[in-house]
Amino acid sequence: MSSVFTGPLLLMQFCIRTILSFCISVLDRTFSLTKGTVAGPGSDPDVIKASPNAVTPTSVNYHFTRKCNYKCGFCFHTAKTSFVLPLEEAKWGLKLLRDSGMEKINFSGGEPFLHEKGDFLGKLVQYCKQDLQLPSVSIVSNGSMIKEQWFQKYGDHLDILAISCDSFEEATNQLIGRAQGRKSHLNNLSKIQNWCQQYKVAFKINSVINTFNVDEDMTDHIIQLNPVRWKVFQCLLIDGENAGEKALREAERFTISDHQFQEFLDRHSSISCLVPESNEKMRNSYLILDEYMRFLDCREGRKDPSKSILDVGVSAAISFSGFDEKMFLKRGGKYVWSKADMKLQW
Repeated sequence: MSSVFTGPLLLMQFCIRTILSFCISVLDRTFSLTKGTVAGPGSDPDVIKASPNAVTPTSVNYHFTRKCNYKCGFCFHTAKTSFVLPLEEAKWGLKLLRDSGMEKINFSGGEPFLHEKGDFLGKLVQYCKQDLQLPSVSIVSNGSMIKEQWFQKYGDHLDILAISCDSFEEATNQLIGRAQGRKSHLNNLSKIQNWCQQYKVAFKINSVINTFNVDEDMTDHIIQLNPVRWKVFQCLLIDGENAGEKALREAERFTISDHQFQEFLDRHSSISCLVPESNEKMRNSYLILDEYMRFLDCREGRKDPSKSILDVGVSAAISFSGFDEKMFLKRGGKYVWSKADMKLQW
């Protein structure tokens, strides 16, 4: 097709989808208010009560890209596509989620700072805090692509930055795949912790406990880095991602038993910011949105996608998410997640 027509055609497609998404959002909000509504004795018939079974997307994890510059052997969200939504469509989807009750958005990947060198991510962060006024905006990153200039431009809009670090031994990180060439993952971690302090962003650490780090004692390092939260995950297998014939990773050699995981937790029981997540707690207690803005249902040990919220709205899509809200609350999914409420000493 001639380039003369390509631009207007793409613009027309975007306009049509935007109008359709707007109509869906209106219907979506109406649907969420009326579905399964009840009126008790003596109640005002004009007052509509939301269904007790309706799922509110209070906290959402948006994996807007699958591409990554690391090759962690246990990764459960791998580079199966290179697709990233256009910025305005991603913003519209985030607005739909906010209008449906979202309070916290977490951006992840892949490596979220990889796309457009972090500028795409920064624009989403700014939009969510400044325009949507969400109480909490957070990021999970491996830290390798983060520059101080990003904090200078977007840091005011970010509540929490979580850096993935599975070991405080460089050789172990290399073995796991938590590295890019011979660059020091630990040097990056320390540098980013200092930037978070300087630019008033709450600093968090995520660690996946597996065969290669399960016997490590990380106590002194965690105390020194002083994160607001240290999320400790038991290595999880997901069919089609890090296990099975169609997977891009083979994580079976990384898995540990429940007993081994508990031993690791016991070794670090003195650390007050530790938040443990076993396979049982983790599997269905996250609302995961993929690069197409589809909720991913992990109940069958794989990621079964819903239709996109951009096409069917939040209420229709979230009903296929498999989300376990009770487990979300049990694992401490709801916490003080706005930096304005954390009373941190900067």
